[in-house]
Amino acid sequence: MSSSGRSLSPESNTDGSGGGFDADERKRKRMLSNRESARRSRARKQQRLEELVAEVARLQAENAQVQSRIAAFDHELSKVDGENAVLRARHGELAGRLEALGGVLEVFQMAGAPVDIPEIPDSLLGPWQPPFPLQPVAADAFQF
Repeated sequence: MSSSGRSLSPESNTDGSGGGFDADERKRKRMLSNRESARRSRARKQQRLEELVAEVARLQAENAQVQSRIAAFDHELSKVDGENAVLRARHGELAGRLEALGGVLEVFQMAGAPVDIPEIPDSLLGPWQPPFPLQPVAADAFQF
């Protein structure tokens, strides 16, 4: 031991000012390390923020595309609904005419008039039968 009661070790300061030099050096290194760690943390945070901003922009663009498609589908649906309403009205009109013609036909039959109505083929009454004969289709092996 020295006369001041302190032992000289490799970590201790030998310049006579006590052990303050090593403590100051450790403190300075710790501060530098903390600054570097904080800098890396800020850089990671900034990078994550940039990724999130890019994802927001991508999702907003995707959302705009989806909304555009929805608007197009809504427009198409409105057209089909309009056409459907016209067809329903036409169906009602034709059903009324058919019923009236059926009444006229009954009057003729009751009066004893000969009524000979030829059969009218209706493709809707036989949907599984094609309206024309099936013909083979020639296919080339390189066609597909």
